[in-house]
Formats: sequence, C-alpha cells, structure tokens
Amino acid sequence: MTDFPMTYQLGDRVVNRVGYGAMQLAGPGVFGPPRDHDQAIAVLREAVASGVNHIDTSDFYGPHVTNRLIREALHPYPDDLVIVTKVGARRGDDASWLPAWTPDEIEAAIHDNLANLGLEAIDVVNLRIMGDIHAPSEGPIAPQFERLARLREQGLIRHLGLSNATAKQVEEARGIAPVVCVQNQYNLAHREDEALLKTLAEAGIAYVPFFPLGGFSPIQSGTLDDVAKGLGATPMQVALAWLLQRSPNLLLIPGTSSLGHLRENLAVRDLKLSAEAVRVLDGIAG
Repeated sequence: MTDFPMTYQLGDRVVNRVGYGAMQLAGPGVFGPPRDHDQAIAVLREAVASGVNHIDTSDFYGPHVTNRLIREALHPYPDDLVIVTKVGARRGDDASWLPAWTPDEIEAAIHDNLANLGLEAIDVVNLRIMGDIHAPSEGPIAPQFERLARLREQGLIRHLGLSNATAKQVEEARGIAPVVCVQNQYNLAHREDEALLKTLAEAGIAYVPFFPLGGFSPIQSGTLDDVAKGLGATPMQVALAWLLQRSPNLLLIPGTSSLGHLRENLAVRDLKLSAEAVRVLDGIAG
C-alpha cells in the first residue's frame, strides 16, 4: 500500500487533505438557519484551529446561511484558508433545488458569494452541473464556464473547478480555462469515476468526493460495519480513511454541525488501514 502525503495542491495553494464541508450547518434539508447557531460558529472555529484549511460551501446552502456563518466565524480569514464555493443552482421558496444556469445567473451568484463571504476574490469556484442531483449527465457547459473564466480574468475568482461533471465536460472545461478540482460522488460503493480519478491525478488536479457513505446497500454497509468494529473506529471514519489511501489527489470535505462528529472526522488523519482491511473494503463494490 502507498502511504500518500496528507497535503495536496489546490490551485496555487497547498491544503490539508482533510477539509470541511459547510452544507450541514444550514437548517433541515439544507434550508433555513442552523438548529444551533452558536455550535455552528464553534464547529467552524474548531475546524480551522484543528488544521482545516479547505472549506467547501455555496451560497445556495440555506440559501446564504453557510456563507454568512463562515464570515461571522472566521473573518478576517487566516492567510492559508482556501474557501471553495459552487454556483449553478438556487433554492425555491419550498426548499426545492432549481437550476440557475444562465451565464447572467452564474455571474450574479458570484457577486452574492463575494458579498456574503466578505471577499474581494473567491479562491475556487466550482460550476455545479445540475442534471441528476447525485450523478453527472452529459450536456454542453461552455457558455457557463466561459462566463466564469471571464470573471477569473477580471480577478473576482482565482481558480475554477467543476461539480457533478462527466469526463467529457471536464475536457470541455479544460479547453476553456485551467481546472484545479472536480467534485463528484465517489465512495466505497460508487466508483464510476475510477478512470476520471486516475486522469485527474496524472494531471495534478484535485478530486473532491461527496457523499462518502451515500447509496450503500445493506450488505455493503454490513461489511463496512464489520471492518470498523475490528479497527475500533466508526463506519464513517473507515470510509474516509479508505478514500485517503485510494489516491493522493483525493481531498475530503466531510460535513457536520456537531463538534463531536467534527473531532471524529478529523481523527481519520491518524487512521491507517491495513492491507487486509483495504482488500475487504475494495471488494464492497464488486
């Protein structure tokens, strides 16, 4: 087994591979204010104090809730903190997830993110391709990505990425402007992006998996539970540790609104899986 470094290049910055995803700081269904405002602030501050320097967010979480919490908790931001947001969607009044996909909507979302985060330039912006909410679907992205590239040239964005993208869309985007990260669903049970993951690793592009425990069957969950018990760890910790040992360009963004769960997630930095544990886990997707 390869023991990969615990840092990786994201744009022009080096980040710790265990970051933090802010989505769960919003209310139920990622809508409305947090259940516990003070704990949300405490989670963000402890994450950064514990070495997290990569935070994933979006202005459509809430909407506007997580970005404003990040600003309240952390502004002025530490010099090494990389904040990554995404655009391409909006929330309906009924908490529905809707596309906000025209170039003008994309540009307006950038200005909302800048205002709510209190930034003059955003470190990284991912173009979120709606399609299926959990799986990519083909379709052109040039008009949207070209608008983001123009905003990057104007200095409002430092780096660009994609979320929920196919390999073809990644190739299309890279023909327009540099891509520093791709954020897709990938975990023990769902490895459809195996070839894309390898291509991105060879190109030095970060891959940021979401839903590390999403879509597991009962049998797969049972296997994960057994491995976790044998290691004295939680299933989430084992799933995250497997990702860290899978490829050096995998950056994790586990999210939580709980200080206890945050500490559990960060503890995976010290959890090493044996060759036998990896062999058993690798078999989950078979």
